[in-house]
Amino acid sequence: MLKQKFSFLALGLVALLALTAWLLISSRVEHAPELKAVSPQSKEMKDAGGDSAVKLKLPSFVEIAKEMKSAVVNISTTKLVQGGGRVFRQFKGPLGESFEDFFGKDFFEKFFGDTPRKDRIQKSLGSGFIIDKEGYILTNNHVIEKADKIMVKLSNEKEFKARVIGLDSETDLALIKIDTNVDLPLLKLGDSDKLETGEWVIAVGNPFGLEHTVTAGIVSAKGRVIGAGRYDDFIQTDASINFGNSGGPLINSRGAVVGINTAIVAGGQGIGFAIPINMAKKIIPQLKNRGKVIRGWLGISIQDLTSELARYYGVKQEEGAYVAEVIEDNPADMAGMKAGDIVIDIDGHEIRDSRELLKIVASITVGRTVIVKVLRDGKEKTLSIKAGERPERKDFIAKGEDATDQLGLKVRELTPEIVRHHKLIDSKGVMVTDIKPDSLAEQAGIKRGDIVKEINHRPIDSFDDYISIMKKMENEKKISFLIRRDSAYIAIEINR
Repeated sequence: MLKQKFSFLALGLVALLALTAWLLISSRVEHAPELKAVSPQSKEMKDAGGDSAVKLKLPSFVEIAKEMKSAVVNISTTKLVQGGGRVFRQFKGPLGESFEDFFGKDFFEKFFGDTPRKDRIQKSLGSGFIIDKEGYILTNNHVIEKADKIMVKLSNEKEFKARVIGLDSETDLALIKIDTNVDLPLLKLGDSDKLETGEWVIAVGNPFGLEHTVTAGIVSAKGRVIGAGRYDDFIQTDASINFGNSGGPLINSRGAVVGINTAIVAGGQGIGFAIPINMAKKIIPQLKNRGKVIRGWLGISIQDLTSELARYYGVKQEEGAYVAEVIEDNPADMAGMKAGDIVIDIDGHEIRDSRELLKIVASITVGRTVIVKVLRDGKEKTLSIKAGERPERKDFIAKGEDATDQLGLKVRELTPEIVRHHKLIDSKGVMVTDIKPDSLAEQAGIKRGDIVKEINHRPIDSFDDYISIMKKMENEKKISFLIRRDSAYIAIEINR
């Protein structure tokens, strides 16, 4: 009898718990936030029983997609690549290495021998968008760079031959133009500075040749530095961006262009990058009128102010740009700036790091005098510097910047900061900063980071020595390099 009473009691307890759970679930369902698809601009709010509940807003980009479709174009290019390589040589293996490295050079020599390399036509696809009625189209520099022929196809399938108006490799932007009497649609340019992380955006372009593809996502982050160049300031988005999207617009929920789709992370998903449209708006007039961008120049080599450098120079703050080198007879040198100075302000703009300094200096009009505040020996000093014009990349050779020779080597002078960073014994020689794939230098075994000390038993003390000796070696069939790698010396012979 006692057991029966316990059974009834247990059964009643279970029933009570079940009833309580049902009431709780019913209450939650009754007061749950309403799921409702509204336009991106809607900000409806609901007050349910005194509790503020926000309707979950699922944006619709249907109207925006319809409006912008006709202003986004497909760009196809062709160019002649000389010595395109033997068959399969340009393909990649399972780990990203060349097939030649994967199978071994002996494999290729055995089966293909000394088969001459043939020229080939290289085709590529990209995107762009019309920015005015005259037919100007904004895209990426890498989409049309060195192209022999550029064709633009509109949404109505009409094709036009385009010509290059202006290029800027520093920001990877390009302006091209088509000539037509057709009334062209265009996209309005927004304000990328007002763009916020978490905001809805859509990417439009021609991924893998699939024309006028629209993908949606949010702004994942702003101000990203991905190593693309000295002016990196990318918008990161999870809106799907793939090969062929380059040059297409990134559009906000109000139908305005806020970025130019530019880069992806190889093998990554949901990670794409776009150039802020405000960066493009600053240089479009120069691309249109001059064909290139002229930037301000102080003539200094800079880096971030690390905590170690701050302690070494007795500086409490860790914001500012450290001047590693002042180039002789340039604006900063003539104004009295010295290596070891820490730039903290330019014309009232506080300098937090070297990247911010680069952006501000680049925007300075050539010939304008700016007031620069620096810390020197722990004390603030003010300098008046008349900005010069930043030399083009090819002109940096005389300043010891990267230069590529006929062997496929890219080298750089050993500046004091490079010597310190790599803990080198001395500053004599040049550093290998890059090697062209499948070049004679790569085949011979030269690697990035190698220090070239001698060429054909002639000492290399400086960048100028290297350039001078390499010019004399143009007709030599055999060139011998004495390389310092880590703490060892290596002799490498290159046969042409």
